[in-house]
Amino acid sequence: MRSFDEIYEISAHRHGGEEALEQSLPKPDPYLATLPEDRWLSIMTKCVFQAGFSWKVIEAKWPGFEAAFDAFDLARNAFMDDEKLDALLRNTDIVRNGAKIQTVRDNAVFLMELRQDGGAGEVFGNWRNDDFVGLLEMLKKRGSRFGGNTGQMVMRFAGRDGFVLSKDVTARLIAEGVIDKPASSKTALRSVQQAFDSWQQQSERSLMEISRVLALSCG
Repeated sequence: MRSFDEIYEISAHRHGGEEALEQSLPKPDPYLATLPEDRWLSIMTKCVFQAGFSWKVIEAKWPGFEAAFDAFDLARNAFMDDEKLDALLRNTDIVRNGAKIQTVRDNAVFLMELRQDGGAGEVFGNWRNDDFVGLLEMLKKRGSRFGGNTGQMVMRFAGRDGFVLSKDVTARLIAEGVIDKPASSKTALRSVQQAFDSWQQQSERSLMEISRVLALSCG
């Protein structure tokens, strides 16, 4: 496995030098703990609907989603009744996918349950970086439709430090011998975590930055 500095040099060479590379690197949001619950539900919903669908279509329709789901108020969505659900299935301002619409109710309930542990911002923001895969596992188990890369994208769009196992990141991990195919098993994900932990110790950078450097080394 190459050192982080070696992979960084590959990325910088491919993308216009170190200065240009640095400008493209995302940073974790230092105010993540203060992100309101309705914004967590909004981000979760957008990522669920974008999975396997055109991001441009979802983005264009997003004002309609905000209106249809009452600005993602937790209580209103957690107690969504059949009448409300039927109305949403007829609402042309959103993508009328019944299974995904029901995730809004499920994830509103999930977020309300997290209040017992201090709330979403507290739970997600204070989860240890060296157990990011544990956070993803918790999301998959307790939330709705957060498998694959969806849970990773939720954390990325919220500004929570973490990695996204995109096609290019996966290609770099395979090239470095960390995994031999896209990581889906717990064993493979733990290997990915260990590699990121090592690169973080070497570089003292965020997981988010490391993930982006890996992606740019191949893409």
